Amino acid sequence: MARAPLLQVTDISLTFGGAPLFADLSLVVQPGDRVALVGRNGSGKSTLMKVMAGLVEPDRGERTLSPGMSVGYMEQDPDLSGFPTLGAYATAALEPSEAWRVEAVAEGLKLNLDAAPGQASGGERRRAALAKLLAEAPELMLLDEPTNHLDIEAIAWLERELSETRTAYVVISHDRAFLTALTRATLWVDRGQVRRQEKGFADFEAWRDRVWEEEDQQRHKLDRLIKSEGRWAVEGISARRKRNMGRVRALADLRAERAGQVRRAGTAALELDSGPSSGKRVIEARGLSKAYGETLILRDFDLRVQRGDRVAFVGPNGVGKTTVLKMLLGEVEPDEGSVTLGTNLEVAVFDQTREKLDGDKTLWDNLTLDPSLGVSGASDQVMVRGTPRHVAGYLKDFLFDDKQLKAPVRSLSGGEKARLLLARIMALPSNLLVLDEPTNDLDIETLDLLQDVLGEYDGTVLLVSHDRDFLDRVASQTVAMEGDGRATVYPGGWSDYQSQRPSVSNGKREEKRKAKPVAEAPKPAARADGLSYTERHRLEALPAELERISAEIAKLEKLLADPALFTREPVKFRKATEALTERQARLAAAEEEWLELAEKAEASA
Repeated sequence: MARAPLLQVTDISLTFGGAPLFADLSLVVQPGDRVALVGRNGSGKSTLMKVMAGLVEPDRGERTLSPGMSVGYMEQDPDLSGFPTLGAYATAALEPSEAWRVEAVAEGLKLNLDAAPGQASGGERRRAALAKLLAEAPELMLLDEPTNHLDIEAIAWLERELSETRTAYVVISHDRAFLTALTRATLWVDRGQVRRQEKGFADFEAWRDRVWEEEDQQRHKLDRLIKSEGRWAVEGISARRKRNMGRVRALADLRAERAGQVRRAGTAALELDSGPSSGKRVIEARGLSKAYGETLILRDFDLRVQRGDRVAFVGPNGVGKTTVLKMLLGEVEPDEGSVTLGTNLEVAVFDQTREKLDGDKTLWDNLTLDPSLGVSGASDQVMVRGTPRHVAGYLKDFLFDDKQLKAPVRSLSGGEKARLLLARIMALPSNLLVLDEPTNDLDIETLDLLQDVLGEYDGTVLLVSHDRDFLDRVASQTVAMEGDGRATVYPGGWSDYQSQRPSVSNGKREEKRKAKPVAEAPKPAARADGLSYTERHRLEALPAELERISAEIAKLEKLLADPALFTREPVKFRKATEALTERQARLAAAEEEWLELAEKAEASA
């Protein structure tokens, strides 16, 4: 016997101002569904979710909820007015005897329920909305970016909770690992329509590419048919006017069909210019310690960052990752230790708070009034890596249309603000890129592009992120900050860190016999092999790094072995040659470093 759907949306149409956002859209959510709701930034995912929640009334169509069923929606910007604390807001709909549910969720989400709403950050307010929803446990949960502003431990907790619940849910998220682990069906919002596949997010990209390939094939066939019929019309219509007017009308119909097809939105034209090369050694930090009152951020920490490294910083919220970034850049003084910056550094910073953007100014003004980007005497131009560009043309590269250019930045979505900030930093030449939570709010396609751009970037990257998949794709080293001043350097990304870290049991870290965190280690002289713990980790990491660089060199050499590459694609040839030279230098430097550390260890053995 077929089950009645929890929620059904039928023939929904919705227009905001100009072109319709949705037209004749229908979907069904069944009991037990675990659905990923995906689509480009601006495709209408959040609006559709609000329609499903009954918070937005469509222009046409019906929303049907099964009798006795309840729907809960996680608000992005909840109204906490009238509530003395976040806990009071989260428990408002519960009986006093059920308040423990909120307390249990708050512990997993690391939410202070006693915080006053007026003093709470945007992330804390969103976590309060998530705690409220999870505690109320409706039959259907609608979750719009639930992992934003959560650290990796809280994301893992939420992942476990959702994997064990029997409640149906629909989730919007940019976190690939989260969606892959949890979803069993996918709703894809694309150009005003929605498609459903009974497979989770893990299969989404293959499915999307198949759909797009079929579209391209059908469009190509239609173009060929229109061209053929058009040629017939030009060459023979005068001789057969009476007998073939039906064919003429059919040609008009074909052209109308082609004109009515909605083209896929393009992708953002992300590009980074590494500018002049920095010195081989970018940052040298020795013995760093930092505390604010009784809160210890870092203790006795060493780090060497070389040109081309991608160093990720991970750890719970509030552990001090951003503070460490600022220490490494010389913006915050350590209590102890020293930081030596390399030569010829040009730094570009993507900050998680979007402080570089003025919300009251327009997109246009945020670019043209920036002294580092403006062109003297030309208010409609912006300097993009040393070349003047028209503001409208440059912002179009980042998927902003003409109507948005004069809108205030505060009117943008989170993903659009992130794209605008990327447009600012990518206009500047840099050889040290600092990315503090760059993945928040970006859609999957833009994340893919950002990953590709970073892969081709010749400079150095310092990265803070809670996106495990992005860390695995980008990072060559991971600095794990675990509180109480402890920080350890691991080679590779998130998965590499997880495989190497001390084991975890019942939520408490159990140290391996042969390794301790850097911050708890004695001074280097106390090591039997004469190496500090950071040096020991570096020595152990270098063989894998040497192998990775050697593999990159082999790929580049294979590419350059094509004798026609220079004449066919001169720009690609130049970039590949420069990349080969840079990686050969990195290989030599890494080999030299390994020899120095190995000799130091051997001399003290």
